[in-house]
Amino acid sequence: CCALFWHRLKLDLRHDCSLWFGLDGFILCHCEPVGRVILTASSRDLVEFSSVRLSCSVSSGSSVSFLWLNSSSEVTASDRVQLTDGNANLTIVSVTRYDRGPYKCDAFNALSHGSSDPLLLSISFGPENTLLAKSPSQENYLEGSNIRLSCSAVSNPAALFYWLLNGSLLSDTGPEFRLINVQMSQSGNYSCQAFNNQTMIIQTSQPSFISVLIYAVTPSTKQPVEGNSVNLTCDAAGSIFIRKWKKNGADLALTDNMKLHDEGRVLCFQPLNKTDNGTYSCMISNPLSSVEAEYIMIVNYGPENVQITGPSQITLNETLTLTCSADSTPSATYIWKLNETETLSVSAVFKKNITDFSDSGRYICEATNNITRRTVTAAHYLTVTLSSQGTSMSIADISDIFPSKLRVTGFLRGFQVQLTDGNANLTIVNVTRYDRGPYKCDALNAPSHVNLLSFLCFNQLSVGPENTLLTKSPSQENYLEGSNIRLSCSAVSNPAALFYWLLNGSLLSDTGPEFRLINVQLSQSGNYSCQAFNNQTMIIQTSQPSFISVLKNITDYAVTSSTKQPVEGNSVNLTCDAAGSIFIRKWKKNGADLALTDNMKLHDEGRVLCFQPLNKTDNGTYSCMISNPLSSVEAEYIMIVNYGPENVQITGPSQITLNETLTLTCSADSTPSATYIWKLNETETLSVSALSQSGDYSCQAFNNQTMIIQTSQPSFISVLKNITDYAVTASTKQPIEGNSVNLTCDAAGSIFIRKWKKNGADLAFTDNMKLHDEGRVLCFQPLTKTDNGTYSCMISNPLSSVEAEYIMIVNYGPENVQITGPSQITLNETLTLTCSADSTPSATYIWKLNETETLSVSAEKHH
Repeated sequence: CCALFWHRLKLDLRHDCSLWFGLDGFILCHCEPVGRVILTASSRDLVEFSSVRLSCSVSSGSSVSFLWLNSSSEVTASDRVQLTDGNANLTIVSVTRYDRGPYKCDAFNALSHGSSDPLLLSISFGPENTLLAKSPSQENYLEGSNIRLSCSAVSNPAALFYWLLNGSLLSDTGPEFRLINVQMSQSGNYSCQAFNNQTMIIQTSQPSFISVLIYAVTPSTKQPVEGNSVNLTCDAAGSIFIRKWKKNGADLALTDNMKLHDEGRVLCFQPLNKTDNGTYSCMISNPLSSVEAEYIMIVNYGPENVQITGPSQITLNETLTLTCSADSTPSATYIWKLNETETLSVSAVFKKNITDFSDSGRYICEATNNITRRTVTAAHYLTVTLSSQGTSMSIADISDIFPSKLRVTGFLRGFQVQLTDGNANLTIVNVTRYDRGPYKCDALNAPSHVNLLSFLCFNQLSVGPENTLLTKSPSQENYLEGSNIRLSCSAVSNPAALFYWLLNGSLLSDTGPEFRLINVQLSQSGNYSCQAFNNQTMIIQTSQPSFISVLKNITDYAVTSSTKQPVEGNSVNLTCDAAGSIFIRKWKKNGADLALTDNMKLHDEGRVLCFQPLNKTDNGTYSCMISNPLSSVEAEYIMIVNYGPENVQITGPSQITLNETLTLTCSADSTPSATYIWKLNETETLSVSALSQSGDYSCQAFNNQTMIIQTSQPSFISVLKNITDYAVTASTKQPIEGNSVNLTCDAAGSIFIRKWKKNGADLAFTDNMKLHDEGRVLCFQPLTKTDNGTYSCMISNPLSSVEAEYIMIVNYGPENVQITGPSQITLNETLTLTCSADSTPSATYIWKLNETETLSVSAEKHH
């Protein structure tokens, strides 16, 4: 029987599975082959920075070990990766987008092995780096252009995109937004929002301003009216470097009523004059192109200088022709009236056949401009007579009745009286109001016989009007709206004058010596005058005008802003408005009179306070004091200037130990307060938990009103480890003089400083020494015997300091080989020679006689 010798081999990966090998074979004990390998995950759909557990199992098999693979690389435990239950479970903490896989599990024992199907994880992340691009990319766009906006973001799954205009959500969605035939009203700040419906994160792009302009000069009103304020605005798409204004082809010469604003963009007329008529052109240019936009200014004015031409006296049955003219743009329309009541005609020329004395009177022409809404009147007085010959005033010729001498008695004035025809006729030249009489004529028949016929004759003399006076009651400078005012007109006139009333030179419908303003309104303010007319003398006299100032109490007063959210750098207007009569506006800031700075201007007689541009220092309480002679009020507005973020700064430590809590504080000057996003090496991050998270931390501050994002200067944070595994190693085990030798100072952990010493003192470098790799390597080139010694490398960081040593033994020689002993000796005497040499390690010696015979191998030779 042949004895069998068995050799036992134990393979132990986790469980017992034993193999025995014999001389003629082997026997496997306690092992079952690996069946189907099953890989499962706690979840396949993950959100970045969540955790996942992968589990590996087999359908059958014993003593099974597991190995994990990510693609073709083995997965090992780390700060984020945990292997448990004999490697059967793989847990990844704080999953990143790069942990997608595919993952595979290999299961094996001593008998067989198997692999799972690969497993891919779906990791949702983002959106990040949301960017808006516009095509074509330019600053301004011409009205009617087509613009394409594109939005992109790093996201899994792909982000959903929404579009905003000036912060308000639009109905359009998708990564592309098109503006077709864009209009000026579509100008504004466009931004896009990227939304991941798995991570539930929204990120908004930086806003992109779309400026849509027309290439034109546009007026602030379609119907410019003299006396009003009018602005001409010169706008165009593209890059505008220069604007130059012209009038009627020549360079514009600014007059007192013209001003340029907004770097020449706006030409302001305040007030507009009729002489401002003309063709205005604005030449807009940059280094690439030049265009010229025109506007024809037609100033609507008048009517002015309303005049009636025609006869003032006409005989019965003649044709009357009166012509009314006025300076007016557009041409005025005309209405004719007689004695205020009857409308006769609606054309500039009035014709009438005179058939009656009632056609005498006051002819009025009303000229109206239907754009300016102004009406101005002119009056013309006409007398109808029987003949065109002049008449004189005489006492009736009575000589046929009384042929004898006549004697006239009365109150006569000498040279102004003429007696003719035997005193039968008495003529008074240049009759005055004082020649009224009475007059008496005595007729005598014979000197001896008095046959008396006498009578009184009173002349009705027409005089005036003169001394036409207007008085007002109550007599004061200003009247509150709703008051009652009585105006009275008087004049010296015979017969009594007819009275007419005028407001600002225009005839009113009221007549008579008294004119009452009942419940007077603001619109009835103006210059009132009265006209006295004598229909016998045909004389008109107008009183001196009396100004009636009707005021309203100031109500509904407020200071309003041109924007709800004032942003630094933009233009902002504060408007001081009120109902009622406003005489004076006075601005204050924080209770003190407002001191205008370079960026402030007052417009519209102090009604508008313009900030161009607005500064953060313009914060404060602005008040506008509004007053008239009857009342005074004050309106306030608190200006909160939205600005920033500015001066974005990070405060916190520059170093931190691994697994310590890092606290960084980001601050920024911003109104409203900024929101913050933290980034590590330009990638958004939430926490610090690994050494790999050393790097440049930056803070992004965002102001949701100014839509400005500002990023801090990066702050480098070192996540440090204590220094371990430190040593100084040589590039060779046997340093030899004359060769090159490197000493390398290495350690695990965070290394900041290396410092070399020799024999306990700071290393003094000689010509054959150099440091490389930031002091990590000390190079000897060449090595000399004097380099013997104990070298130490001190390695330190802010957390720890260690020192590693290396004893340098330089192998050199032999040198200075010398033999000592006698040079002469007698026969049969003992010869002792000693050989010495400088050498490390100690030299070995061989003795020869005459180069041939080896006598000894020691330092001494005895013979």
